[in-house]
Parts: sequence; structure tokens; C-alpha cells
Amino acid sequence: MARKSSYIINRRNTELWKKDTIQSISLYNDWFLNFAPATYTKERRRAMEQVGLAINQTNNFHFTTTHLKEHPELITILRMATTPPIARERLMGFSGVKPSFIKNMENGRLPQKLSEEEKEECLNRLANVLNKLLDVELFSWIQRGETPTLEELKIAKCIVADRLCGTLSDPIIRNEQEKRQLKVISDYLVSEGYTFVDSKDVASFSDMESGTFSYHLNVPVKMSRLGVNMPIDVVIKRMGCNEGSLPLLVECKSAGDFTNTNKRRKEEAQKIEQLKNTYGNNIDFVLFLCGYFDSGYLGYEAAEGIDWIWEHRVTDFKKAGV
Repeated sequence: MARKSSYIINRRNTELWKKDTIQSISLYNDWFLNFAPATYTKERRRAMEQVGLAINQTNNFHFTTTHLKEHPELITILRMATTPPIARERLMGFSGVKPSFIKNMENGRLPQKLSEEEKEECLNRLANVLNKLLDVELFSWIQRGETPTLEELKIAKCIVADRLCGTLSDPIIRNEQEKRQLKVISDYLVSEGYTFVDSKDVASFSDMESGTFSYHLNVPVKMSRLGVNMPIDVVIKRMGCNEGSLPLLVECKSAGDFTNTNKRRKEEAQKIEQLKNTYGNNIDFVLFLCGYFDSGYLGYEAAEGIDWIWEHRVTDFKKAGV
């Protein structure tokens, strides 16, 4: 008989969410600055310098057409300061400004062939779009009409810099994040007496032996009338469990800013729905989190019945019977 899922890990401990988020962000930032690949670290530091300069040049992101005229290269950073960050092509569409104009700005200049009136009109359009889409939650001091604190500026600079260099370096950093999280889980499980099994040696996730775990297993789920494989980061068959018990399914998530986590939070809800439709309400699915996961994200997941384990407190696996 399958074991009934009755444990609560963190989803009801709302009084700890804020503290855990702060600890999780600190862990992410420490790792990022000290252990991220050298190529990405170099790019991020360069981006941090650029964003810091942009903050000074725009009076803490209170930017106008004049700022764009004096510093055309700001266009790239300001695209990363919107929510969500706006792609060059979408900015062109919203503003009606030609691609060549924006590309010239990205290179630090304005087109020479246009009249001053035409340049002014294009810059006005761009400034209007960017100001309308500005991430006012990140730059909360703008709505308050106050001077930002040093901590607010530091966080804003970090997040915008990550967005700025993310398009080229995201695949590198995601790969390193995954390696780190899998190692943390593996080290904990091995210390508890679990044995790793390569995914190619697992015929079916439901038939794993107790006391074993594996990475990147495909779990079959039903979608309408079709069956598809859902990739799961970590699958753990608890020690001493009944033969019919299903393993614990773990989704690893590491994030460097709040925007992406809240934008993608529905993905986990869709996964758990598909899993429950296939295996019933007793399927065990938890998240393994590190980084920028705020109360908005956590509250959404908790409302969907999804629990989580923080990377900075990996021993919470014990609460899930591991």
C-alpha cells in the first residue's frame, strides 16, 4: 500500500519565510560571487560597473529623454530595468522606433542623418515606453518619492546586472547551479546511508529499491489522452518504505532574481497537477530552493499544496521522511 503524504516541511511556516528568503539570497550571492565560472563572474562584474554608472547618470533610474540623449548606451541597461526585461525587438514594436536607431544607441551614439527634431521624437517614444514598463517593485523608492537606501541600490544593481549579462551567460550559470544543488542533495543522502543509482540502470521510477536515489529520471504522466515523460531532477526511494510506496520527487530551483521565479511559478503547479492526475493525491513532489524566492512565490506554491526544502537547510529532508 502506498504511503500517505502527511508531512509538512515549510509551506505552513509563514513566520519563517522572510528569514529563509534572506538566508537563501545570501547563500546564492555568496556562491555566485565566489564559485561561479570565471567567464560569467568577469561578465557580471563588468555589468555591475555599467549598472552602477547608469544609476549615477540617471539619478537612481529617474531617467528622461535628456538622459538618453546624453548617454545613448543607457538603452541596453534600461531595457533590463523593466518588468519583465524587454527585448530589443519588442521595444522597437512598442515605440515605433526603427531598429537602426536603437542599434546606434547601443553603440553609444545617435544616428547622424536624422534631424534634431526626429531624434528628439524617437527618444521621447523610447523614454515613454521604458518609464511605463519600469520595474517599480525593484525600484520601490520611485513610487515612494524617496531617496533609495544603500541596500535597495545594492539589490537593484545586482538584479539589473544579472539580467544584463544573463542572455549570454545564463546557460553556463544554470549548469553550475544544477551541479551545486545535486551535489548538496547527494552529499546529504549519502551521509544518511542512501545509494546513488544511475538513471540508465532504473527501469521504472516506481520500482526503485528503498534507500536509493537517482538524477534526471523520466516519470510518465498523462496529458489528455497522451502519455508523456516528465523529467524529474532527483528521485528518492525512502529507506524502509513499503514495496508499493512511490519515491519522493524533487525539483531543483536556483534563481538570481525575483522576476523569473514569480513569472515561472505556475510551472510547478502544472507539474503537480499532472502527477496527481496520473498517480493520485499521494504522489510526493517537493521543491529544492536556493536564491530569490519571496513570499509571493512561496505563497503561490503553498496554496497549490507544494512544499519545499531550502538548500541552506538541507536537513529538512528529514521532515519528508528521508
